[in-house]
Amino acid sequence: EGDEFLWQMLKIKEKNNLNKKTTLAHQQLKSTVKNAIKETDKAVLAGNKELADKSLKKAIKALDNAKVKGLVHKNKVDREKSRLTKKVNTMEVK
Repeated sequence: EGDEFLWQMLKIKEKNNLNKKTTLAHQQLKSTVKNAIKETDKAVLAGNKELADKSLKKAIKALDNAKVKGLVHKNKVDREKSRLTKKVNTMEVK
């Protein structure tokens, strides 16, 4: 009976440690996505087409990665990708 309680406590501690690790990894991925989007927006505002294209590719990759992991809803990912692509593509017209 006492041993069973110890095992349960160990399992709980292991689970908590795993939750902390995954939470940290998810936060880092979300941060990467947000930074990539901001970087693309800054490049568009600066009028730097080359940098905008590079950062757009990074942003799309980060968004898709977050979508696969289930951190961001797929519709939001598609919407963000569409808006960013539209911004970068309309840069040439200006």
